[in-house]
Amino acid sequence: MSAASVERHHGDRPLIAEAHRLMERNPGNRVEIIGGQILVSPSPGGPHADALTSLTVPFLAAGLHGPESRVLQEVGLWLPAGPEDYAIPDLAVVDADYRDSHVENSCYDPICFRLVLEVTSSNYQTDLRTKVAAYAGAKVPVYVIVDRKHQRLHVLTDAAENDYGSHRIHAPGELVTLPDSIGAKVTLDVAAILDAGQPKRTP
Repeated sequence: MSAASVERHHGDRPLIAEAHRLMERNPGNRVEIIGGQILVSPSPGGPHADALTSLTVPFLAAGLHGPESRVLQEVGLWLPAGPEDYAIPDLAVVDADYRDSHVENSCYDPICFRLVLEVTSSNYQTDLRTKVAAYAGAKVPVYVIVDRKHQRLHVLTDAAENDYGSHRIHAPGELVTLPDSIGAKVTLDVAAILDAGQPKRTP
């Protein structure tokens, strides 16, 4: 998702309250708090949504939206880095009992997240840098990034303090099987996903 940082300059007003105000004033925008900063992302376009749907299909086909786990779009993930920090990944695989891990502000404890996934937009560095540290710090086991700008798919595993120990980059033409830790065998066709996310398809 594309995002712009909004520095805290609201006096004693909690960031959460300011985030809610921004959501009310900008319907359809995604508002997150990462590293004590509010990030506002405009509504994604059709190709972003197309890539996301193309990604969802193999997760559903593998049975991950069932009695043991659920496949969710834009669900809040509470981040341990700050008292008000949270992120909203494009897609997540969570434990089926995730409702028992509700924290607040429509966000859930990262312990129930098996995988998070982002499809990049104009400010791709948010997904490739800021959120890498955020999700690693939350100990999310698998982070997948569809990098539409550079036409790559990233799979990050082995979460450490603020980074992932393994960062594999895949190009069109590759079939990528995600780690078994998500609960089922899921293989992604890199070319098909990246093609779905392009503003104009090549003839």
